[in-house]
Amino acid sequence: MLVASEVKGELARIVPARACCRRAELAGLLWADRTVGGVSTFDHATARIAVQLATLLGVEVSGPHPATRGTRPARTAHGRSRHHLVVGLDESSIGPWSWRTAPACDRRAFLRGVLLGGGSVSLAAHGPHVEFVFRDRARADELLARLAANDVHGGLLERRGRWVAYLKGREEIATLLQLTGANRGLLDFETSRVGRDVQNRLNRLLNAEEANLGRTVRAADRQLQAIAALDRSGRLATLSEGLRAAAAERRLQPEADLDTLSGALGVSRSATNYRLRRLVELAEGDDHDPAATRERTRRVAS
Repeated sequence: MLVASEVKGELARIVPARACCRRAELAGLLWADRTVGGVSTFDHATARIAVQLATLLGVEVSGPHPATRGTRPARTAHGRSRHHLVVGLDESSIGPWSWRTAPACDRRAFLRGVLLGGGSVSLAAHGPHVEFVFRDRARADELLARLAANDVHGGLLERRGRWVAYLKGREEIATLLQLTGANRGLLDFETSRVGRDVQNRLNRLLNAEEANLGRTVRAADRQLQAIAALDRSGRLATLSEGLRAAAAERRLQPEADLDTLSGALGVSRSATNYRLRRLVELAEGDDHDPAATRERTRRVAS
């Protein structure tokens, strides 16, 4: 199963070949950051790529070093605390950058930086989920508009005074992974998604087959009991040839379905179903007059 940390790890290993894309990704890292004066992250790989991009661009950088003020440690699943890693970086030093005039490759690099710097990825079995948390709504709206421009559509909600831009649909998250360059993550994500879809379809088919089998077994048991009752009362011998043939074949094949019985009898499926149903009706009815029985069943084909 694909782990969310593997996605960020893959993205953090991407070093753009072009200087413009490096600048765009670094701009995305800074744009997504919630602190002032650099990149703040829990992820060592994200801190490392921030330093690497800044160094390649010739931008002065400091750190990464643990945050000492303004941040609270997070707790891991084992109760241990994690502190932010801060990469000191002056945003103005990377030069001007504009989404509106940026080419497609720079926009993809920018979104990769935003995902690394401010994205929270969850790929649990109950459904994938990506979130970006901002202090003001304008920036969250701006990110959603930029994602929508690349056919990635999300939603917006307010949580504890913060604005959260989120993606939930599997198609949306798959598009985001492809857009940001997480090719291995996309492959694993699609593989797991196809596996779940196949498993769900198989479960539905098995449930339907089990239900059909249950109905067949219950119907066959009811028919066998009816045939036995008619035989004990001597009424079975007075029935038409078609009904007697259906009763004999059901006794020979107590677990067979209608298709199998109709093939053995040489009549249609509906005719077989009618004969078996008629045997049950006769056994459960209160008419014991053989003549009346023969009159009611004379239209059954032999």
